Amino acid sequence: MNPAKPADDSDDLATLAKGGRTNTMGFVLRLVARIPFLIIATRLYGPEALGRFASALVLIEILALVCSLGEKRGLAQRLSEGAGDDRSREANFVYDGIVLSLLYSGLAAFILWLFPAPMFPNGMNGPADMWLIAAIPAFAVTEILLAAQAYRFDIATTVRARAVVEPWVISIGAGVFFYLPGTRDSGLAFAYIASVFAGLLTAAWPFLRTYGLPRDWRVGPRKFLRMSSRAFPLIGADAIERGTRLLDIFILGLFAPPAAVGIYYAAQQIASLPQKLKTSFEPILSPVITKNLRTGNYAAIAAQVRQVGFWIIAVQAGIALMLALPGEAVMGLWGPSYVAGTAALTFLLAAEVVASTAVVSESVLVYIARKRNLAISVGIIALQAALTMGFVTLATRYDMSEGFKAAGAAGALLLSLAASSLIKAVLLKSLLKAPVSNWRWPLVYAAAAAVAVGFAAKLLPEWAELLVGVPAIAAVYGYVIWHRGFGPEDRVLFRKNIAPDAENEGETNPQTER
Repeated sequence: MNPAKPADDSDDLATLAKGGRTNTMGFVLRLVARIPFLIIATRLYGPEALGRFASALVLIEILALVCSLGEKRGLAQRLSEGAGDDRSREANFVYDGIVLSLLYSGLAAFILWLFPAPMFPNGMNGPADMWLIAAIPAFAVTEILLAAQAYRFDIATTVRARAVVEPWVISIGAGVFFYLPGTRDSGLAFAYIASVFAGLLTAAWPFLRTYGLPRDWRVGPRKFLRMSSRAFPLIGADAIERGTRLLDIFILGLFAPPAAVGIYYAAQQIASLPQKLKTSFEPILSPVITKNLRTGNYAAIAAQVRQVGFWIIAVQAGIALMLALPGEAVMGLWGPSYVAGTAALTFLLAAEVVASTAVVSESVLVYIARKRNLAISVGIIALQAALTMGFVTLATRYDMSEGFKAAGAAGALLLSLAASSLIKAVLLKSLLKAPVSNWRWPLVYAAAAAVAVGFAAKLLPEWAELLVGVPAIAAVYGYVIWHRGFGPEDRVLFRKNIAPDAENEGETNPQTER
């Protein structure tokens, strides 16, 4: 690419950098808020109750994503193509999605109410766990509201809902419901439901201020049928992407005792923090991609994939090293029985790092190769299912511990996501006719320095390994990657005074941003 970049590309970089800074702050907030929930869930409720709760969430979250109609990425394209520059029509497109989502999620909740067995493969903690189905419509509508705000480049609402309100409500709720008479058995379920509805309210207020109510709005079966047909590839991609993070819990619930599921879930909650950082780039990346697709600027799209991909993998690798090197001490925070999940934690963190290429590539493939992307995703989740069942069955046959079963499921996820990243990157490269890899050798240099510090920290007492070792790992990794891996464009992510027009609250000029 030429050193002098077009103004539009500079604006795109500024937009992506702004979203990246907001999401990085959201990650920090999510990390701080998630710790109290894990302490309460693991210490008060125990691994068996946590395992049954985790198994129940598998169908809830998958169905909620399906019922959100893929709008996390599809809404940007619908608004861009349908509303054009007429903002008065945008609200109608969003409300179309909300109504159709409520229809599907209401049907899904009713079916689960009639046939709840698949939701509870390990049994229920309490009869009130059935009310988890109420989270399906709330979760689905929240996804659409946040996608609508992201189309206006408002990522702060996503951070407030997902990184502040939801984790703090579930943390406080889990503690309160444990001590309230009559709610202890289903305390985790009640806390989760409360967090989902709190997130919905947090997203609804700015949405109503931004879009208002629909005008001259008409709905009908034909419109909904067209929307459903168009959304199917996106629904499949979203469900499979999330399903790869939940399939292992579902299979563990079938083949392993609840305690193994609970240990795995605790490790997954820690490892999912960098995964949230990765997926939270999608809302801000989608409008930028759809804008360049309208103009056929494939070179710019490839550059954005490389740029965002490197930002994600650089931050994720640092987080993974910070949490994996002192893994035993980290898992020991939740109790002695959870230390068995250290290997699972390491594999899960590595899986999130290798998955970054697949996720960023898929952000483009869902628009230019929907069916091929869906076919690849189906093949990957089938591979993961086969590997997970094979590893867990092998561990069961040889009477291995719950920790080995959890590690087998995590290892299957790592191998599957590595295959997904390789295949999707190759496909995207061929379609864009430009390189899309986010790999840079300084990642190795930074990781090697961090590993050396991490092994030195293991010589310290466990409390010092966490309080001194984790910041030291982060500092060494950050120093090396900043000086050896980050160029001028990469450092835009950490500078606020760029592209003033894009930074102003108010926010963007629709003629220049779309």
